[in-house]
Amino acid sequence: MTEKIGFTSTVPVEVILAAGYTPVDLNNIFINSGDPLHSVLEAERKGFPRNLCAWVKGIYTAAKEFGIGRIICIGEGDCASSVSMCEVAQKEGIEIIPFSYPARREPGELEYEIEHLAERLGTSLKEAENVRIKLSGVRAKLRKLDELTWEERKVSGAENHYWLVSSSDFNGDPIQFEKELDAFLSSAGKRDRPDFKPIAYIGVPPIIKDLYSFLNELGVDAVYNETQRQFAFVSPSDTLVEQYSQYTYPYGITFRLENDILPEIEKRGCIGAIHYVQSFCHRQIEDIILRERLDIPLLTLEMDKPGVLDNRSKIRLEAFTEML
Repeated sequence: MTEKIGFTSTVPVEVILAAGYTPVDLNNIFINSGDPLHSVLEAERKGFPRNLCAWVKGIYTAAKEFGIGRIICIGEGDCASSVSMCEVAQKEGIEIIPFSYPARREPGELEYEIEHLAERLGTSLKEAENVRIKLSGVRAKLRKLDELTWEERKVSGAENHYWLVSSSDFNGDPIQFEKELDAFLSSAGKRDRPDFKPIAYIGVPPIIKDLYSFLNELGVDAVYNETQRQFAFVSPSDTLVEQYSQYTYPYGITFRLENDILPEIEKRGCIGAIHYVQSFCHRQIEDIILRERLDIPLLTLEMDKPGVLDNRSKIRLEAFTEML
């Protein structure tokens, strides 16, 4: 079994694979651990403050419990809390490897970051490019899955979320991931189209597990998952630098609106949007600009710890969908 390399947010996974390591998105192993609330509470017992993003606390515990020895930490393009968490992990013996998405979005600076990461892991940009070419097929299939979500509506918002989020590390095995994706697409293509009203999901993936299923109970479904789609890099590109230059998540809401959110909402015919915000996250401030720019109804939904929707949130969602 190859050594696992963890990461706090989406990074050029092609570099990790080119170096012969197994990529592990710490967010995914945290939320899919079976008891993610335990991970949050365990971090709080270690001294992490209660009024800190639960994702940060969860991935800290996940890294420790899954025996991750090295973590790629996003220094620019994610959040300061993750950087501080990595300092704690480093003090406890985990090797921290820095990576940043340049604020200026200048391709030369991004190329330098990718090359430096490749050098740190014992590989090269050229080898990572070869991996990018090999992964182009599975990314094309993820693009097909996304199209089935909004064009033919044969893939649910929850399924769209799962597959796109999982592609951040391909569940540690791109070959097996593609086989399972092939089987899913074959099955989904034979479905009848459900009659759900189309809405957009904006923001980071939810920490709660029943949001999509509850939306379906209310007669609506997400045909656009903003951040999850960004994690999958479904848009074609000619180079690794170009691929990650198109990545909007590390940048501000204005850039994301103009280059992804607004065009996709119009193209997919969304009649409303949910802006999911995580408690104690700086991205909550983005809601101010989002409300000014969107011309469709918007519901802001804030959640804290892992679990299920509370009754207050369900009532708000019911009122929102009835308005639609």
